[in-house]
Amino acid sequence: MAEKQTILGRIGQLARANINAILDRAEDPQKMLDQLIRDYKNNIVEAENAIAQTIGNVRLAQADLESDRAAVQEWGAKAAAAAATAQRKAAEGNAAEAARFENLAKVALGKQIEYEREVAAAEPLVASQSSTAEQLKSGLAGMKDKLSQLQSKRDELVARAKAAQAQQQVQESIGSINVLDPTSELSRWEDTVRRQEAQAAGQAELAASSFESQFAALEAEGDKTEIELRLEALKSGASGGASGGVLPSASTYDQIES
Repeated sequence: MAEKQTILGRIGQLARANINAILDRAEDPQKMLDQLIRDYKNNIVEAENAIAQTIGNVRLAQADLESDRAAVQEWGAKAAAAAATAQRKAAEGNAAEAARFENLAKVALGKQIEYEREVAAAEPLVASQSSTAEQLKSGLAGMKDKLSQLQSKRDELVARAKAAQAQQQVQESIGSINVLDPTSELSRWEDTVRRQEAQAAGQAELAASSFESQFAALEAEGDKTEIELRLEALKSGASGGASGGVLPSASTYDQIES
């Protein structure tokens, strides 16, 4: 019985355990919850075995008590029957038979008293065992409910930890590509592209300048050629005037000078 009381005490202690207080003292709440869940499962198995044994003993004791109670009734009935027969034999004048049945009545009454004492001794014990079994069953139900709370708390904690970890990773990823950070890779790449664009624009401008100078030289060369041609024409005209050709008028010289 002492063993059962010890188990009952442990069941009550576990069922009354404050989960939040335990977690507050834990360095690693998830590991603490995993350990608590294992402890609860082990204790539940042990408690179930102990309770099953206790309930079995209670049922046996109850059966024995009912048997003793039935024996009290049976021996009482036998005593009454023997006493009635003894009276009848005495009335018939059969003293020997009356004495024999009277002795049987006394034996039956002795048996009845013996079973009554057994019933009186067994009743409080059976009641105590029944009460203990009910307390054990109630404590076991509390342990199972606490186990369910532990498992729910563990699942909640794991989910929250994963969510926090995912959020932290997202924040770290966002921070690593912050476009406002001048030291970031994206900003440096943008500066490189801008320098490349500026260089290409400079090369284009330089190429355009080179083309313009070439066209200007070409135009100057064309003007020079035109002058040479006209000069040759003038010379040819002058030579023709000396040999009877027509000289240019004064207005023609004026136009050339202008």
